[in-house]
Amino acid sequence: MPFKPQAVIFDAYGTLFDVHSVVRRVGAGIPGDLQALSELWRQKQLEYTWLRALMERYEDFWNVTEAALRSAVRQLSVQATDRQLERLMQAYLFPAAFADATSALETLKGPPLAILSNGSPGMLESAVRNNGLESHFAEVISVDRVKTYKPSPRVYALGSSILNLPAAEILFVSSNLWDAAGAKAFGYTVCWCNRSGAKIEDWGFAPDFTVRRLDQIEETLARNHSESEAF
Repeated sequence: MPFKPQAVIFDAYGTLFDVHSVVRRVGAGIPGDLQALSELWRQKQLEYTWLRALMERYEDFWNVTEAALRSAVRQLSVQATDRQLERLMQAYLFPAAFADATSALETLKGPPLAILSNGSPGMLESAVRNNGLESHFAEVISVDRVKTYKPSPRVYALGSSILNLPAAEILFVSSNLWDAAGAKAFGYTVCWCNRSGAKIEDWGFAPDFTVRRLDQIEETLARNHSESEAF
């Protein structure tokens, strides 16, 4: 049977919003390899969420993000001032949306759209508002409601519960493969936005389909629908 989503849930950071835009925008003046800093900051940010989820020692994403930044700076021996670190943190409230995000949201109009993210409520509200995306979303859902992080099933349950739909009837979209696997394990129909062309991992929970850009989702759904009807 062709799949027609009754709702679409997007991950935020790395999917709708470019986390590396933060360092590119305000990192001038910080010595060292800024790309390495941005990449390690993101790596530590994710590692800290997984660790806190496993330990059941929740702190919100703002605090985790700051701790990850300070750890990355120490590990890379970056000589950054407190003022420069504060500028980076404040810029995290305004990450740039990927160029394909707005067009994708426009083409997917119809079923309700939502965000389900590790971000704290304030961070998500700021990112959505400053990119002019408020009108697209019926719900912006933070893990703060359950005080843990992806890929905990408690997080993925939020989307299905709040939208009042079975997970299998919802399309979950993420550019983070580990997030896509967590959503698939929970029961969502999953699209992996593989921006970098990475090889898929064999975790036993493969996405239902893959795109390179968010604005390819609608076309892929339509093509899959046509192919299903042909059989």
